[in-house]
Amino acid sequence: MATLCQTNEKEFTESLHDWYQKWSSFFKERTTDPFTGKWFYTHKRLRSAYRSLKINLPYLFTYQKYPELNIPNTTNSLDGCFAYLEELVRVHRGVNQTLKRKIILEILTKRDPVFRY
Repeated sequence: MATLCQTNEKEFTESLHDWYQKWSSFFKERTTDPFTGKWFYTHKRLRSAYRSLKINLPYLFTYQKYPELNIPNTTNSLDGCFAYLEELVRVHRGVNQTLKRKIILEILTKRDPVFRY
C-alpha cells in the first residue's frame, strides 16, 4: 500500500498478486470456536482489506487512465476541504443534524473558493 501513489496499475496488481501468493496460507487460517464447533477466518480484517483492494482495483488508477482531467493521485486536498467544512459546522454548536446539513448545503452551493474544482 505504501507504493500505491508511486506505481501504476500493472505493477500494483502484480505486487498484490505476489503478496497474496506469499501469504496465502496465513490468509486462509481458520479458527474453530470451542463452544459451537463452527469455524471462522482468523484474519478477518486482513481478508476484508485484500477483498476491498481486489474489488476497487479498476478504480484506483483512474487518475492515470485520464491524464487530461488532472485528477490528483491522493485525496489530501479533499480531506482538507472536509476539515474546512467540519470547522465551519463546529462553530454552530448544539444544532441538530438537519440544520447541519442545511449549513453544509448552503456552503457548498455558494461555491466557496476552497471547493472550486
